[in-house]
Amino acid sequence: MAVISALLIVTVVAVIAAQIVSRQAVFTRTVQAEQSRVQGGWLLRGALELSRQRLWQVRFEDPLTKLDQPWAQPVRVNAANARGDTFEFWIEDEQGKFNLRNLVRDGRVSMEEVASFERLCQMLGLNAALAHRIVQRVAESYVLLPDPVDDQPDVTGAFSSARITSPNASREPRAPRRPMLRVLGDLRNLKGIDDGILERLRPYVTILPANTWINGNTARAEVVAAHVPGLSLQQAQGLLVERDQGRWFINRGDFVNRLRMPDREMTSIRIGITSNWFLVHGQALSGERLVTLDALLHRNEEQRPRVIWSRTGA
Repeated sequence: MAVISALLIVTVVAVIAAQIVSRQAVFTRTVQAEQSRVQGGWLLRGALELSRQRLWQVRFEDPLTKLDQPWAQPVRVNAANARGDTFEFWIEDEQGKFNLRNLVRDGRVSMEEVASFERLCQMLGLNAALAHRIVQRVAESYVLLPDPVDDQPDVTGAFSSARITSPNASREPRAPRRPMLRVLGDLRNLKGIDDGILERLRPYVTILPANTWINGNTARAEVVAAHVPGLSLQQAQGLLVERDQGRWFINRGDFVNRLRMPDREMTSIRIGITSNWFLVHGQALSGERLVTLDALLHRNEEQRPRVIWSRTGA
């Protein structure tokens, strides 16, 4: 009995010890993973600061924003530590894309921008119903002013109870019905939108906090063709081949002249040659942990590019 009791005690102690060792190993791996995540996050902070510095420096060297500038080149850096950590980042010009915010201008849906977006969706192989749902979703995110109606009776000074039956109810601004869109992924809940559709839209469409113009020096042919009525995709591609060979557009007039469309007035072409909005993508490998970063930057003439929002994932 003494031998059996001793064996049982040894077995119980061995089981308890094994559990303690297992828990300790799990705790150690958790701590190491968290350390790697934090280390990767700091590496990406450095990448973000480098991105801001590059965009700020280029702004003083060249008034244009074009794809042969240093900001447009991806960067990979090996960290100076024993683990051999690395990080890389690359910058996208968001004004080379169609800005969904432009669908609403001055409190009203812009029919010109809607037509441009529909043309773009058609070039990308997306049906008109899907484009309409996206336009509607964007419109529901902002305050909309009532459309001017000339033939309505003058009810100036009339009492408004804010009810639908009030004579001035239809003339009051409509409050947003849906949350404001921040990134393209916020469209995922719309009918017909899945990850495949979003990936098809991502190189051509963005969402910015303000109305913007298209930068002809960084935009793709589909975006340019969508913004110039009567310009075919083939013509836009030919125009951008010249651009990418080093014949950058030096001003809006230069862009309009090279369209070879004499009937088009410069004021009707909503395409410029500079950019203020950029998206930074970064990823850092710290130990065995991969950490990612996305950040939206706004650049102006008075200060270094400002971080509007950033998102880190691991």
